[in-house]
Amino acid sequence: MASLSRQLASWVAGLRYEDLPSEVVDRGKGVTLHGLASVLLGSQTAPGRNAIKLITEEEAGAGNGATVMVDGARVTKGGAAFTNSEMAYAGGKWDTFRMLTHPGTSIIPGAFVAAETAGTSGRDYITAVAAAYEVMERMAADFIPTVMARGFHASPVFGIFGPAIAAAKILRFNEDQVNSTIALCASLASGNLEGARSGGRALREGAAVRNAMLAVALARQGHVGGETVLEGDAGFYHAYAGNNKGLLTYSFVGDTRASLDRITAGLGKDWIFLETLYRIYSTAGYNLAHIDVTAGLCEEHDIKYEDVDRVEAVVNWLETQYPSPAFTSRREDLNTSPGSTAYHTAYGVVKRGFPMLRGWEAATASADDPPEVLELMKRVTLIPSHTMTLFGPRITIFLKNGKSHTRQSTGREFIWDFDEEARRIRGVTPGLPIPAAQFESMIATCRDLDRQDRADTLVRLTLKSQKRDR
Repeated sequence: MASLSRQLASWVAGLRYEDLPSEVVDRGKGVTLHGLASVLLGSQTAPGRNAIKLITEEEAGAGNGATVMVDGARVTKGGAAFTNSEMAYAGGKWDTFRMLTHPGTSIIPGAFVAAETAGTSGRDYITAVAAAYEVMERMAADFIPTVMARGFHASPVFGIFGPAIAAAKILRFNEDQVNSTIALCASLASGNLEGARSGGRALREGAAVRNAMLAVALARQGHVGGETVLEGDAGFYHAYAGNNKGLLTYSFVGDTRASLDRITAGLGKDWIFLETLYRIYSTAGYNLAHIDVTAGLCEEHDIKYEDVDRVEAVVNWLETQYPSPAFTSRREDLNTSPGSTAYHTAYGVVKRGFPMLRGWEAATASADDPPEVLELMKRVTLIPSHTMTLFGPRITIFLKNGKSHTRQSTGREFIWDFDEEARRIRGVTPGLPIPAAQFESMIATCRDLDRQDRADTLVRLTLKSQKRDR
């Protein structure tokens, strides 16, 4: 049987736009818009500004490269990928796959660097993005908790493969070149948990996408990566998951065994990409449903803060032990402070939503927090369960009159089509560094991306007006 990387490479190299189901095309447009909105927001944060300053100073004068979004500077391809990814991460409007990976923060920047370099069409861009998400998420799916338990951060570890696949596809790599790109990513993958646990700031998707551009460049030059680099005895899964047999330390639903064969099963027929959800609020993904489910309950039954005695939420157990049960830095079931799940649940009750422009790193009380939220969060209880789906809490609001109301989340409330994404992401418009009309042009271009001659039209639409004509 062909190696795992060879099977993936063969599928990627042969994938055509015509092979994509309409919902996959729609999702490709949606994740693009979501990622660009996050870049725009992140450009105004301290980490985003620092990334721009670092790369533009380090790579001043680079001519044959790519564009730093929003700023407009030309730097190397790796520098642009790093900076744009850092801004996407800082912006907090990420997409999420199975809680602990955020594909768009690396795939979208990498895809646009390649699209700008190659002058690729919107159709080819969408095809590449779909391939990138599908490969990255299939590789990560069953292994995320186990990789985290070994001290690696799953998002950048798997995140290098997505942008590398996108760029390789856009640059029209053949099967051998894609195979080498995947193999080289295994050598360049990295991401560690300890820095963030000990007072530092993790180096995450920015580094992953920069290394992805290196893997692509090496493969383009003819560097052969190897055949069994993923599943071999000394390969990627042995190194990052502890074995190449599919044995798991942890899993979301209690399974202790996965199958490497499942990574390629049904490729092109069963699209795991469609499981990707949108973090419309800048908070940990597992808090999303707590906000909207409690808000929905309150709207349905006309529940007011004054009516509530307490709230209970039965949740997937891994959502209470971030980033991993092996290295827990945040126990949500024991935490009722600002920024916690209890806090966001209380927000859903009191305000029936959460501020769209609240930064994702806000872990302390804000002067804008209603006192009712800060009081009610102390009466929210989380109950961990090994049988609950990810991002699918069962929430019960107990009223002071003795009645109660329960709603079971499906875990899919934040999976929607492009039109709904456009409707909801417009909430960030007041906080963007570009005019509202320009953002509307970006939305319209994303909606019609498969009819655009050049995908990098969207890069130009991120630029501040005074720099767009450079």
